[in-house]
Amino acid sequence: MLAKVHSCAIVGLEGAIVEVEVDTARGLPRFAIVGLPDTAVQESRERVMSAIKNAGMTFPGGHLTVNLAPASLRKEGPAYDLPIALGALAASGQLRPEWLDGSLVVGELSLDGSVRHVAGILPMAALAAKKGFRQILLPAADAAEASLVEGLEVVPVDSLTALVNHLSGVRRLKPVPPLRLEMTTDPGGGDFREVRGQEHVKRALEVAAGGGHNALMVGPPGAGKTLLARSLPSILPTMTLTEALDVTRIYSVADLLPQETPLLRARPFRAPHHTISHAGLVGGGSWPRPGEISLAHRGVLFLDELPEFGTRVLEVLRQPLEDHVVTISRARGSLSFPANFMLVAAMNPCPCGYAGDMTRDCTCSPATIQRYQKRISGPLLDRIDIHLEVPRVEVDKLGDDRLGEPSEAIRLRVEGARGRQRERLETVSMVCNAEMGPAEIRQFCRLAEPCRALLRTAMAQLQLTARAYHRVIKVARTIADLAGEAEIGPVHLAEALQYRARRAA
Repeated sequence: MLAKVHSCAIVGLEGAIVEVEVDTARGLPRFAIVGLPDTAVQESRERVMSAIKNAGMTFPGGHLTVNLAPASLRKEGPAYDLPIALGALAASGQLRPEWLDGSLVVGELSLDGSVRHVAGILPMAALAAKKGFRQILLPAADAAEASLVEGLEVVPVDSLTALVNHLSGVRRLKPVPPLRLEMTTDPGGGDFREVRGQEHVKRALEVAAGGGHNALMVGPPGAGKTLLARSLPSILPTMTLTEALDVTRIYSVADLLPQETPLLRARPFRAPHHTISHAGLVGGGSWPRPGEISLAHRGVLFLDELPEFGTRVLEVLRQPLEDHVVTISRARGSLSFPANFMLVAAMNPCPCGYAGDMTRDCTCSPATIQRYQKRISGPLLDRIDIHLEVPRVEVDKLGDDRLGEPSEAIRLRVEGARGRQRERLETVSMVCNAEMGPAEIRQFCRLAEPCRALLRTAMAQLQLTARAYHRVIKVARTIADLAGEAEIGPVHLAEALQYRARRAA
């Protein structure tokens, strides 16, 4: 007898329908799984057999063949345990196949028949709703995540026995109500009012947050670079529901979504250690998974001690910083992951950290300093919009009990600037100034003659590249937005030029 159960695979960040076909035939006992399964899928044979027996049901004897179609799609992970078990019960006559019509089934089985969590539920549920499935049967631990999707009945399952009773009508399981989608006003992170001094750095980070620009902070140890970076999320605008769902989908596929937090409402802040590998940063593996730059999508990627990162690791950032997407190619095909993040980096000016410091002498030779700074290539520096010198904080400011401007007040200005940008860029499907290309700059960032003259002079003196030319204009546009100005003025352009590196890129 043949039975069919619908399940789902994850390809990149998207779901793909998998038809689980189970056939029973007479012969010597045998359990075969075909359809390009990986090791975890092959091991489901033992889990399914034990779960069915320990749940008080009969595992079908004879020859049992499971086909995961389409056979050309690679299947991985334990999410097929539950549909294989239901297919085996339906093929052996213990369930009626029509009871599974209109249902998408996913779940890992324990040996005692209980159902465990699986990764990637959100894209699976979204695909089920898109393909017209009536309901999704899934682990109870993942029900809240699936309830983010509208138009789909979400049935939480604790055990195989409970699911069989539900399908047969003995004891129906109660569907989970849709999750109320509300965005938080608490962005998390530190608070700028706790940062002593560094007013010009806080101003520059406000500009970076206002337009989604990349920033590099250079200064001696203990100047507050890390504290400033970790406080940056507190002034970023609240995520929209669309952005929150995009971020949640990435974390769901990466299996990093906390069980008690089905929807990520705060912008991501990722701070990988400098020993991270190439695959860990951009994503990879035999079947690619999102890396840190995708986990930082719509948030901040903070790279502390920037020159300590491997040269190859840093160079792979160049393409995502321009295109806001990373494409990973393997022999089996290519996958793309979103990577629209703010890069915030921090570094010392030299190995000892005190080059240019007013109170401590640097022990590094000029050649050593040059080698240290050359670990970061010119093309990568050229893609960073805002370059900042972070000096040592004076003792008088450290001992001052007065607090600085709170992050909440800064965030209001940032949200106002972002609102102006959304209105301006709505026709080109962009949300902030950092996303603009040359065509959008020409359309939305027109410069009067005084600004053009100032920019021509700066191009010659600072030896700016064409990329840096456009990035200066984008930063100036953000400064004007923060000031509520419709046009870019010389004062906005002059401030933007102050944030460029003083050496040739």
